[in-house]
Amino acid sequence: MRQKVIQKGGQDMKFGTLYSYWGNEWRCDYFETAKKVASLGFDILEVGAGHLIDMSDNELADLRKLSKDLGLTITSNIGPAKDKDVASKDPEIRKAGIKFLSDIMKAMDKLDSRTLVGVMYTFWPNDFSDLDKPAIWARGVESVKELGKVAESLNIDMCLEVVNRFETHILNTCKEALQFCEEVDNKNVKILLDTFHMNIEEDNISDAIRLAGDKLGHLHVGEGNRKLPGEGSLPWGEMGQALRDIGYDRGVVMEPFYYKGGQVGKDIKVWRDLSEGATVEEMDKKIATSLKFLRSQFEKREN
Repeated sequence: MRQKVIQKGGQDMKFGTLYSYWGNEWRCDYFETAKKVASLGFDILEVGAGHLIDMSDNELADLRKLSKDLGLTITSNIGPAKDKDVASKDPEIRKAGIKFLSDIMKAMDKLDSRTLVGVMYTFWPNDFSDLDKPAIWARGVESVKELGKVAESLNIDMCLEVVNRFETHILNTCKEALQFCEEVDNKNVKILLDTFHMNIEEDNISDAIRLAGDKLGHLHVGEGNRKLPGEGSLPWGEMGQALRDIGYDRGVVMEPFYYKGGQVGKDIKVWRDLSEGATVEEMDKKIATSLKFLRSQFEKREN
């Protein structure tokens, strides 16, 4: 196992949110959402990567220009369906999955989105119909090796998301993700840790962040019930110190889910309205307050 890399110094984390905060479907108007996210003080808008291959070159160019004008970085998030599983037993499905993710990265290049995140080593959410983890793992490594070459050629970081046992049985911990990345052996293949998932699987969230070290390419944040940071009981100050200890200077993206119903509610398992009937304006205020809180816990503190 690789040694963790601990660096001290001034880092400049970027803060963002997933596009779906205001709804319960995996879709939105990205142009309007980008304007809203920028107005609320965010640095990053995380979009649905699968949507990019359905956009024309003109649409991608327009969104790229808008994001630059707003000072927003665009990151892209994907959880491939079973028919695009790069670790499938079926070689044709693996081939389709590799093409799907490669096409996404080519679209990302046009958008100047340089970070692709998600469960790209198998499919999501997993149905646990195949429990042969060693075989799935091996096929996933081979496919991600191929995808890593595409990512490297386009200057894109592929950040493999570590998720809890109820969503996959392949990468559940930072230690497993590090081993997977070692086997892939590509500098553009990194790790995505998520505080919600770590709260379930890791003995200590801050220790997992330190263990990831310089392989941590992206961080998703949310409370243990998927509400906004600061609305629950996770140790945000301790996590912030761990991030500063490793000199983390990449994306910190909120992934809050409040609304039941729709495909989001089904996939994320939201069975009640966590917003308690909040209006759009109240949801805007909630996420802006959370951003201020998160910055206070994560950003460099003066002595």
